[in-house]
Order: sequence, then structure tokens, then C-alpha cells
Amino acid sequence: MKPAAPKTAPPKAASPKTGSRKTPVLRKPAAGRGVLVILAVILASGGALRLGVGVGGAMASNANDTPTPLNCPLPPAALAEALSARESQVKAKEDALAQRMSALNLADQAITKRMDELKAAEDELKKTIAIADGASEKDLTQLTAVYEAMKPADAAALFQTMAPSFAAGFLGRMQPGSAAAILAGMPPDKAYEVSVLLAGRNANAPKN
Repeated sequence: MKPAAPKTAPPKAASPKTGSRKTPVLRKPAAGRGVLVILAVILASGGALRLGVGVGGAMASNANDTPTPLNCPLPPAALAEALSARESQVKAKEDALAQRMSALNLADQAITKRMDELKAAEDELKKTIAIADGASEKDLTQLTAVYEAMKPADAAALFQTMAPSFAAGFLGRMQPGSAAAILAGMPPDKAYEVSVLLAGRNANAPKN
């Protein structure tokens, strides 16, 4: 075992000299600065807290609240009455125009239907006229053939009792020889009148 180290006595404090005593320097307490720091921290915390509450409230209001319509001031009574009267006039004109357009549409439909009926009647009339003309032409051709087959004297006696225009019509459809024989058997004045009608009918015919 190592031998224990010998204990040394602590050094004695030097006694102050009476002739050289110094005056201690007094420091300013730091209590005022600490109070200011604490107040600044409290104010900053309160401002941040109020800012956070305001932002959160604004966000919640924008998310949940519906936009409130603007409360516009009511127009003057005279202006409102004028606008109402103008609106009534426009509505009345629109109604009148709609009624007129409806009446025009009905009239147009009626006219179209009537035109279709007239077209159908015209087509039917053309068919009837064509049939009548064909029948008349056939009858005239047959009757002309009958007159040509008759003896000239008998045919002349019959033709002189006819109206000159009627007799001229049949003679104009006959062969020249048969017509000349019938004219020769007719009285001279009657034959002359019929001949004038025949000449005038041939004069109006187109020439090449």
C-alpha cells in the first residue's frame, strides 16, 4: 500500500492593508430590461393569437357562408312605374305579333290547301276536256266521212240549210273534190258565203 500524502495546511488569507482600501463599484440592476422583454413577448404572443383567430375565422366564413346579395336601393316610384308600363307595352306587342304570326300561318295553310284543290280540279278538267275534244274530233271525222259518202246533190241540199260557218267547217275537213261537188250543188249566194268563210279561214293559217 502507498503511504498517505502528508496533509498541508490551507494558506491563510492575507490581511488587507489598511493604507490601500479600494471603493467597490456599484452595478445598475437589470430588472427594468427584463420587464421590457417580458412585455414585448406578451404583446407579440397576443398579436399572433389574434391574427391566427382572425385568419381562421375568415377561412371558415369563406368556406361555409353563402354570398350575401347586395342590397341595392330601390328605384324611384316614377322610374319603376315607367319601367313597368314599358314592359307591359312590350309584352302586349309580343302577344299581338304572336297572334298575327299564328293567323298568317293558318292563312298560309288554307291557301296551300286551296291551291292543291285547284290544281287537282284543273288536272281533272284537262282530262275531261281532252276526252271531250277527242270524242268531238272523232265525231266530226265520222260525220265528215258520212257527208263525203253522200251524193253531192243530197249533201248540197243539206248544207244549204246549215249556218254558213257550220257548213264551212265541214267542207274544210273534206277532200277538195267532195267539197267542190257539194258547193256546186248549193245556191250561188249560199255557196259564195261559205266560200268566203273558207278563204278567210285559210288566210289565217300560218304560211311557211
